[in-house]
Amino acid sequence: MSLRTSANRYAKALFDVAVQEKNDLAQVDADLRAVVAMMTDSPELAQAAGRSGVTAAARQSLMEAVADKMALSAPVKKLLVLLAESRKLNLLPDLAIAYRERLLTHQNIVRADVKSAVALSPEQTTALADSLGTITGKRVDLTVSVDPELLGGVVATIGSTVYDGSVRTQLTRMRQQLVEK
Repeated sequence: MSLRTSANRYAKALFDVAVQEKNDLAQVDADLRAVVAMMTDSPELAQAAGRSGVTAAARQSLMEAVADKMALSAPVKKLLVLLAESRKLNLLPDLAIAYRERLLTHQNIVRADVKSAVALSPEQTTALADSLGTITGKRVDLTVSVDPELLGGVVATIGSTVYDGSVRTQLTRMRQQLVEK
């Protein structure tokens, strides 16, 4: 089983437990991201918890201490201890991503990557998010970047769907039509 598949299963279980226990789902997400950041900043901690010479009880107490120090929510604390006991802390980055995707789906939010020829004003960004929201029927969380090669317009990617309103693409289409005639 791949790491991504395992991470997805743990993320689903964590999400289901958080919903069932009426935990703040956004707080669980924030806690997961904090743990991933901490493990990234302190890889020796994850290595220490994963060493074969360290007993399960020692790994458990180490992760409980970390969870208490970080003031993590109960489901994340239990998950952290469980992953440490089974030496699966390496799943945390993928698990956090999978959990975030579940949270966004639950909140009826879709992520969109938008490239524009020039920087968009806050009003333009809001209008674009509203337009994409109308198309998708969901709230849209935009990530905007600038790509001067577009010449003008925007290209929005939502999942596997691309909405291309760039001048570059329009010029390419016109050129193809002229060549075909």
